Amino acid sequence: MNVALVAADRMLWSGQATVVNTRTLAGDIGIMANHTPILSVLEPGKVDVRTVDDGHWVAAIDGGFISVAKNQVSILCDRAEISHESDFEEAKRKLDEAVAKESGGGARPDNRQG
Repeated sequence: MNVALVAADRMLWSGQATVVNTRTLAGDIGIMANHTPILSVLEPGKVDVRTVDDGHWVAAIDGGFISVAKNQVSILCDRAEISHESDFEEAKRKLDEAVAKESGGGARPDNRQG
């Protein structure tokens, strides 16, 4: 199936994958080929993808939407950071830094002062 991870300012990744795991407002979801069509809201957190060449990557996202239809998976979000080393903590750190930079660095990404 073809998977695309798209942030507001750029395409982070597009390619063939065997499995996509993430969390929607309704709970965890795993997508494989020929999945039932869905459109759902994503919670902030992790997107985990297994590629057809036995690769693996994870991304930290700030929420967004997932659309699945006819073996096409589109993950759309405002902000996202990807780690091709399968390191979610690294991707999350990059996302937090981008959010802090965007907001002027005064508040932490979770809106607490610190």
